[in-house]
Amino acid sequence: MLRAGGDMIGQAANLVALGFFLGLDNFRTAVLLGPLRLGWRRMALVAVNFGFWDGAAPLVGLLLGHYVGEAIGPVADYVGPIALGAYGLYLLLRAWRHPVTDTEQELEHSWMLFGLPLPLSVDNVLAGASLGLLGFSPWLPAVLFGVITAVMTFVGLVLGRTAFRLVRRRLNIRYEIVTGIALIIEAIVLGLSGGD
Repeated sequence: MLRAGGDMIGQAANLVALGFFLGLDNFRTAVLLGPLRLGWRRMALVAVNFGFWDGAAPLVGLLLGHYVGEAIGPVADYVGPIALGAYGLYLLLRAWRHPVTDTEQELEHSWMLFGLPLPLSVDNVLAGASLGLLGFSPWLPAVLFGVITAVMTFVGLVLGRTAFRLVRRRLNIRYEIVTGIALIIEAIVLGLSGGD
């Protein structure tokens, strides 16, 4: 009985560690999105959305199994970087064309900020399929990964926002340019490393 309890604690610790590592790409992206001047409520909604997709993707993998995960695996390495690069390029083109008001910017970024986590979470389907092969229940990892990613995303948004404000006091630079360049660089690095 004691050994079974120790195995459960070990499995839970492994799930937490895996959830942390699966959420790192979302954390990194959230830091880069921090300068977009989102309000606190909008940051919380974005974090919950990132968490939802990071929880749903492994759940899909766990439920559908190994074959779907294997089929999505090669594509997932490129979908996330392409989405990041496209959003970064969009921000740069938008900044170059003309400035927009805060209200217009908030409405304009809504669809992209809430659609961006989906391609970033596609690779987590493979992680879910792997957990399914190991016999894990589909619900615990999905909820755990979603909560971990939501917290990491919110912290990343706050850190990115704070860092940009500190830099902006010294340099007069637009937030769209900083975020756009950073997202394109991240997309290139992720694309060259195979999405890892």
